[in-house]
Amino acid sequence: MATLNVEVQRFSVTTSSSFESVLSKLEASVSHPDVQAFTREMAASQSPAELERIVQKVVGPTGIMEFTRFNIGEVLRIERGPGSARILRLVIGNPLIMKEMAKHVPDAASYAPVTILIDERPDGVHLSYDRMASYLSPYGSEEALKVARELDDKIEAMLTAAAGQEAYPIQRN
Repeated sequence: MATLNVEVQRFSVTTSSSFESVLSKLEASVSHPDVQAFTREMAASQSPAELERIVQKVVGPTGIMEFTRFNIGEVLRIERGPGSARILRLVIGNPLIMKEMAKHVPDAASYAPVTILIDERPDGVHLSYDRMASYLSPYGSEEALKVARELDDKIEAMLTAAAGQEAYPIQRN
């Protein structure tokens, strides 16, 4: 048995924009395919080129699609009643990006697709994302890290735009 410590970096941006506005902008930046039909098509593909065509057809202009969502806020509202804070977890990604990371670090499949958390707090709406590069860093694969950093940049730019803020240079530790 082996245990690997993974230190995770969380990117977070806070905005005074409404939850609805932030969610609307984020939903517009990712595609929303029929995931079951998409999964069947991928499984039936016969070549890497065919697989790429199938994925590119559904991921849209940002190259990112929504796989599923979990409305944790709705669950909390059952206990706390109407008016409680909203919390939504989106699971998003791109199977081709996931494949490229997993080719070099099979454990990358534990972390992809990625999670975006949108939640209301007293100081505003928070959009949070755990950086893929931080998950993969302990594995020592420069090839996987290159793909992970590109994914991080893409997701962080999407979150920044959804928050209605200007893009900024990505700071890495």
